[in-house]
Amino acid sequence: MYGLTRATTTLIAAAGAGLLIWIGTQINDETVGGFWAVYGLIAGAGLVMALSQLLGGWTKWGWPRLAISFLLIAFVPIAVASLWIVLAAEPGNGWFHRHVLSWSGDIQIGGLVNDLKEYVSVFAFGIGLVFGYSFDTTGPVVRDRAAVGEADAVATPARRRGVLRRGRRTGADYEPVGRDADAPLTADREAPVTTRDREPVATTTTRSTDGPAPADRETTRTTDRS
Repeated sequence: MYGLTRATTTLIAAAGAGLLIWIGTQINDETVGGFWAVYGLIAGAGLVMALSQLLGGWTKWGWPRLAISFLLIAFVPIAVASLWIVLAAEPGNGWFHRHVLSWSGDIQIGGLVNDLKEYVSVFAFGIGLVFGYSFDTTGPVVRDRAAVGEADAVATPARRRGVLRRGRRTGADYEPVGRDADAPLTADREAPVTTRDREPVATTTTRSTDGPAPADRETTRTTDRS
């Protein structure tokens, strides 16, 4: 299905690019305005061909965006070199045309520029094509399967301990009522502790039979009945 979609968009784009080129043949390129109109249409044909691959799923769909790094590193040098040839082939005696020819002679590339002027339409097409390659997509938004599985899964109730499963829950998500789950265990020790009343303490007194009465020793035995 992906290959069929890409092939279809490429075919449609080729038809559109051919139409633009045909329209360019109907314009007189002997004037400066006609010249730029013709080669602007040819550059548009190259742009259409590049965008057809983008829209056809070459970058796996997604929203298109302009790749700044590609634009600066690849497109700008190619555009400057191609426009140099296009300006050299411009009819008339415009300012850019004269200076490009003069600068080409100064850096000893005048012969090369004159030879490449015969294929100015190829350079115009390449400008539009490379500019279309400057667009890219981030790809489709894919949901994390693990996160989706956790979200869609049915929560299993925590089991209880004790007789007849009526005791305390043992699940990891169990939080005791009335206590902060994030608080340390020693936090409960700071809370006031309620104590129950104790029963009276029984005291047993044993009198020693040895010695005089003032020297009696008393032994107290305390029993805690709590």
